[in-house]
Amino acid sequence: MIRRDDLLGAWRLATYTAESGGDVAEPLGLEPVGIIVYTPDGYMSAQLMRPDRPAYDKAITGGGTPEQLADAARGYLCYSGPFSVDESADVVHHHVEVSLLPNWVGGVQVRRAHLDGETLTLSAEVTSRKGVSSTHVLVWRRAQPR
Repeated sequence: MIRRDDLLGAWRLATYTAESGGDVAEPLGLEPVGIIVYTPDGYMSAQLMRPDRPAYDKAITGGGTPEQLADAARGYLCYSGPFSVDESADVVHHHVEVSLLPNWVGGVQVRRAHLDGETLTLSAEVTSRKGVSSTHVLVWRRAQPR
């Protein structure tokens, strides 16, 4: 059973896979980078990215070409807001207040959760615009203090 207090703190992304019809993909590449944080006052923030995103021409917001801006967005996912836990069902609800994906704002991202020592696995069933279902599995390791 996952408890709210078990989630508190920072976690680093170890793997991110998406499985559909027996095929497994790595949506953010073989070595994705990410941090998810759960705070004691009930908020969460997730930042995930491909490590190989191309640099902008200028190191400022909007300093890239249209192609660089699109590539940067395609290789990045972030959202934040309050979270709640259904301990009896091992489910975490991320109530999205801000997100790179405009369609997520105001919605709830539901994640099945499993904790094994210092490893947190969050998974979700996703249906594409074309009606194809896939299971996204993100494995996180508790972040060590720096």
